[in-house]
Amino acid sequence: MYPNEWDCIIIGGGIAGLQAAIQMGRSQHKCLVIDSKEDGRSTLCKDYRNILGWPDGISGIDIRALGREHAEQTGNQFLKDHVTKLKKVGSRLHVHTDEHEFTTHTLLLATGITDRIPPIPNLKDCLGMTVYICTDCDGYEVIDKPTLVLGSGEAGANFALSLLYWTSQVTYINHEKQDIEDDLRIKLEENGIRYIEETIQSVEKAGESEIKGVFLVDGRFIEGERAFIAFGGNDVHTGLARQLGIDVLNNRHIHVDPRTKETNIENVWAAGDIVSHSEQATIAMGEATQAAIWIHKRLMKLLKE
Repeated sequence: MYPNEWDCIIIGGGIAGLQAAIQMGRSQHKCLVIDSKEDGRSTLCKDYRNILGWPDGISGIDIRALGREHAEQTGNQFLKDHVTKLKKVGSRLHVHTDEHEFTTHTLLLATGITDRIPPIPNLKDCLGMTVYICTDCDGYEVIDKPTLVLGSGEAGANFALSLLYWTSQVTYINHEKQDIEDDLRIKLEENGIRYIEETIQSVEKAGESEIKGVFLVDGRFIEGERAFIAFGGNDVHTGLARQLGIDVLNNRHIHVDPRTKETNIENVWAAGDIVSHSEQATIAMGEATQAAIWIHKRLMKLLKE
């Protein structure tokens, strides 16, 4: 049985949610972490290589398992359930799930995003190892290597151009054959980026996760030692935030106070990929810690009232 009332509820059990929970537990607050699927974005990455302390990399699944163990050691509780409704009544926040109803003094949203990844065979097997999402995270991994951009329309074209800092050997495959403006096509050509407009049939891999290239529907095989995906249209999970009237920017991410990570709704914070310009694991950790520190400061006042 779970108590009905909490000092803090964290919605989302990914890297941001877990880091915040660790901080909340160390601050000795009664905190519940609710995660509906336990299969968020970080579970797809088989090897984070830009995180302090893991020079040889660590998988998203492993870091989440370690994070949950750490969070539980500091007294947090976890619930696998789907949050359906949020409502603020007076100073309290009401959290409804499929199975429960809770009230809490404070709330942290760490619901993240879902990347749009078409169901191309073998693609997800290579994520984080030889196929990547973000140049800020993994541009280093493709230095001077033949690199494919598996994408769609102008999102993929612009991504291909951004890769030129890391490698001049770039091939862009417009998987969905979405239109590209003529001036952008010319930029690809001028910069030596090979452009292919054809549907990808499958990823060819060696072993469990080493991409060797892709087979196209027309029968061609396009070689590549590394790849990035750039399909655009990621799903930013702001549905619950909108229920509370939280400010959501034009880029579909949540606006927060840069110092405290509190949203425009009092006693509600947000951290991680759901926040604008935060789509990196290390940034999610920092923001979550920052948010939890300010949640603690608020609770020190609220619990005295």
